[in-house]
Amino acid sequence: MGEIKLILPKMGESVAEATLTSWLKKEGDRIELDEAVAEIATDKVDSEIPATHQGILKKQLFKVGEIVKVGQAFAIIEIEGDADSEFDQPEPQKTETKKPDITPQPKVEKAAEPIHLAKGDRFYSPLVRSIAQKEGISKDQLDKIEGSGKEGRVTKDDILAYLDDKGSSVSVSPTYTTPAEPSYKVVSSGEDEIIEMDRMRKLIAEHMVKSKQIAPHVTSFVEVDVTAMVLWRDKVKNEFEKREGFKITFTPIFIEAVAKAIKDFPMVNVQVDGTKIIKKKAINIGMATALPSGNLIVPVIKNADRLNITGLSEMVSDFSKRARENKLKPDEIQGGTFTITNVGTFGNVMGTPIINQPQVAILSTGIIKKKPVVIESPMGDSIGIRHMMFLSLSYDHRVVDGMLGGSFLRKVGDYLENFDINRVIW
Repeated sequence: MGEIKLILPKMGESVAEATLTSWLKKEGDRIELDEAVAEIATDKVDSEIPATHQGILKKQLFKVGEIVKVGQAFAIIEIEGDADSEFDQPEPQKTETKKPDITPQPKVEKAAEPIHLAKGDRFYSPLVRSIAQKEGISKDQLDKIEGSGKEGRVTKDDILAYLDDKGSSVSVSPTYTTPAEPSYKVVSSGEDEIIEMDRMRKLIAEHMVKSKQIAPHVTSFVEVDVTAMVLWRDKVKNEFEKREGFKITFTPIFIEAVAKAIKDFPMVNVQVDGTKIIKKKAINIGMATALPSGNLIVPVIKNADRLNITGLSEMVSDFSKRARENKLKPDEIQGGTFTITNVGTFGNVMGTPIINQPQVAILSTGIIKKKPVVIESPMGDSIGIRHMMFLSLSYDHRVVDGMLGGSFLRKVGDYLENFDINRVIW
């Protein structure tokens, strides 16, 4: 018999650690290859960690609620035969807590009441409790912090944001909280149903409010004749699905047009850091995806300009499927530089989307409908039935002026209108 360490895998460039939220297998349970062993939560998403080998879960090296670093062993699996190398029993893991990198706060008298986990108390990870004790945050104060983690748990970013907010005279809290004294009164009758926001809805609410507070939004619109695009897809879709094993939708075509337009107008592919404009080299397109719960998630297609229509279609199909199954990896929803949202899916003509921070622009695609339009030609004007749609672009007026935003949007429309109906897919 051999023993294998189960390591916490890399989950994204900005993810260095995760909180172990639950064990899906007990010590002594048999585990199959790729079967989920434990659930972890990061500041981005919740994920399941699969087994890299089949065998018996011999030992759990961490308890629920403890912090596991990327690359650290968190379980031992006993396998048949010998392991690749001799297994050395790891020493008990100790999580070092560095002092948070924040602006020094005025000295606060340390709380008399110790912050600990007792039966019936709200759960706090060892890292959060350590920061709270070092910074003199009382348990009553800690209990009032709105958590963005799983089941409302307070994360490291939540408590650091709370400290930043305390030390700033004017600050926008990055966590979504209900004001203690709202400026308007909400009256609920006995017939009304009161629904508590789930964790993802709170994060979405926070993200949307922050975006409107940070960026002055402007929205431009164009109407586009996409007849050639529609007829081409109708012509190739059956053969494409038979050959590739997945459907071709309009979304990869929209992504391709946006990627081309960004190369023409690269100042749309930027981010703002104070008074600095960060011009992004990579063109990473996020596709807003509706979940069965009604919430939204935005998987990101990295380097979209380097993929052909088949590659884009495969990624769109894969991301859409795994988003609905809650199987996206943390790294797959990070690093976006531009976002597309398709309101046409819901039968909407157009929309005025909110920018996905820290990006500076977002494109909304409306429903495609047949309409009578005037067709201009050298032989004169005529009226014909065409496939028409509206595109709308919301952009950050701090750095994207009307000329740039309008020109970029028109260029996206031009790429769609001039789609080659005789295009061949390789």
